[in-house]
Amino acid sequence: MNTKQDTDKPEVILTGDRATGPLHLGHYVGSLKQRVALQAIHEQTILVADMQGLTDNAHNPKKVSSNILNVVADYLAVGINPSKTTVCLQSQLPALAELTMYYSNLVTISRLERNPTVKNEIQNKGFKRSIPAGFLTYPISQAADITGFKASLVPVGDDQLPMIEQTNEIVRKVNSLAGCVVLNECRPLLSSASRLPSTDGKNKMSKSMGNAINLGATEKEISAAVKSMYTDPNHLRVEDPGNIKGNVVFTYLDAFHSDEDYISQLKEHYQRGGLGDGTTKKVLEECLQDMLRPIRERRVEFLNDKAQLVDILVEGSQVSRDKTEKVLFDVKEIFGLNTL
Repeated sequence: MNTKQDTDKPEVILTGDRATGPLHLGHYVGSLKQRVALQAIHEQTILVADMQGLTDNAHNPKKVSSNILNVVADYLAVGINPSKTTVCLQSQLPALAELTMYYSNLVTISRLERNPTVKNEIQNKGFKRSIPAGFLTYPISQAADITGFKASLVPVGDDQLPMIEQTNEIVRKVNSLAGCVVLNECRPLLSSASRLPSTDGKNKMSKSMGNAINLGATEKEISAAVKSMYTDPNHLRVEDPGNIKGNVVFTYLDAFHSDEDYISQLKEHYQRGGLGDGTTKKVLEECLQDMLRPIRERRVEFLNDKAQLVDILVEGSQVSRDKTEKVLFDVKEIFGLNTL
């Protein structure tokens, strides 16, 4: 199937986040900066995935509901413009849940269990065989999201590539049933930025593990996080040569500091000896404080006007409801369910 887009037409982009906590620097590097740039040239929708947030938080639904507006405030604070990007709420789009149900009949349990992304998440969360059915089937839900918006381009990390593959498998099965192209396959858009490690250098940055710097972090929180960052454990004295590989401070400096030449000089100095971790952490802290201060201030302003955030979600969800209902009608037609 040919999925190449007309180069004169803007791509249809779908992206989003689970509403399980405020967004952090990993989100900023991995996707948010990219979304701000994409909204100027493409038709972009951001989905606040509250339903998918429940797939492993149904025992604590408040964790999801209480973070919906936090996530929207984060979007606006970093530069997402609702007049250019549609921001909507997954639970307000019933067509997506119905599409998930139809698609689930085309996917086997064994196929879901072979999905590397799902396998890794099951292992990381310690589910073993006590896997919530919703969690096991969330690749199908993601396929419903992507196809429901007719997205041709989906920004993802490389760990999410199996989800794109599974979406396209479902698309091909639906089109085979139809005997023609009803749904279009999508392509992944990988971020050029490398994945940001956690502050402890041990795990990926996570909302729940306390190893992330949130976009709304206070000055004290930023300072404490930088001071606790993992560096070179063998760099015991200032005069000792240090290793920058795996050194979280330098990884963050590469990601956020604007002066590449200066950081290159710091690296050379650190590697030959004579530069202490305290000095490099001070440089990083100043950088992050300057970058996050305006984001934090804008975020506070938006959260002080929750009615505005709700209005953005209501308007975006209404627009999105109309789009997804049209796709649902086409899929129901394939299954012979538009008889009434």
